[in-house]
Amino acid sequence: MILSADEALMLLKEGNRRFVENRMLHPNLNADRRTEVARQQSPFAVVLGCSDSRVPAELVFDRGIGDLFVVRLAGNVAGTMGMASLEFAVEYLRVPLIVVLGHERCGAVQAALDFVDKGTQYPGQLKDLVNAIGPAAQQAQGATPEERLKNAVKRNVARVAQGLRQVRPILARYVMDGKLKIVGAYCDLETGQVDFSVTETYPAADG
Repeated sequence: MILSADEALMLLKEGNRRFVENRMLHPNLNADRRTEVARQQSPFAVVLGCSDSRVPAELVFDRGIGDLFVVRLAGNVAGTMGMASLEFAVEYLRVPLIVVLGHERCGAVQAALDFVDKGTQYPGQLKDLVNAIGPAAQQAQGATPEERLKNAVKRNVARVAQGLRQVRPILARYVMDGKLKIVGAYCDLETGQVDFSVTETYPAADG
């Protein structure tokens, strides 16, 4: 079944609604589904999500085997290998939708805020992760630390989504041709609710 980006997005929204209301269907998790997709996959959406153990995409969107192509990296940022994975899904699997999924109380974004506010230093490759999220942390405002963190997470999601739309030659071409939609989203950990309007609320083109 070939879906449009809007149809794929609707399936994710419906699945998240079931997750929030605790009436999951757990589709495509049986032996027949394993056999069906064993030789060939055709996921209907890509989720670029955070590695955080509290936000597993298949559960948050109540989907099963072969439904989602998932790339998970701390802070839902995509370096070279992450972007290559997204390009593979779009170019060879013809996935029409990429969702950049951030979440409440993201530790990677908090680390970036601590670097910006306190000059906290991080060992190893962690500094590269913090630097990638740094621009969003610098732009984020909020009346309380929790509100600022939330805004920084959303700002980071928006920046990543905007950046992906400009990745040439593959992603940018598919976006320009109307064959790919890239949206930003934010998951509330306590309710499980996913807000899909992050990109519009926190535009990433301002720096």
